[in-house]
Amino acid sequence: MPATVRIPTPLRKLTNDEELVEVDAGTIGSVIDQLQSRYPGIQERLVDENGEVRRFVNVYLNEEDIRFLENKQTEVKDGDEISIIPAIAGG
Repeated sequence: MPATVRIPTPLRKLTNDEELVEVDAGTIGSVIDQLQSRYPGIQERLVDENGEVRRFVNVYLNEEDIRFLENKQTEVKDGDEISIIPAIAGG
């Protein structure tokens, strides 16, 4: 059973309006690579020029922020759910 990525509404125009995308397990970094190969342009929305997850993008693995785990090296297992949540700027 593959892992599932929950795509936020603002990025769904890149995923043909798919909310849930199945990916092979591995690491968060490899998941982002898989998304980029399937949906060109999505990677630049998620990571900066240094390859790090952007400050205003939160990535959760089974409801845990990957910043408190191992960031892009966080291991993803079959059946896991990854949520991408763009931070909403307040004012």
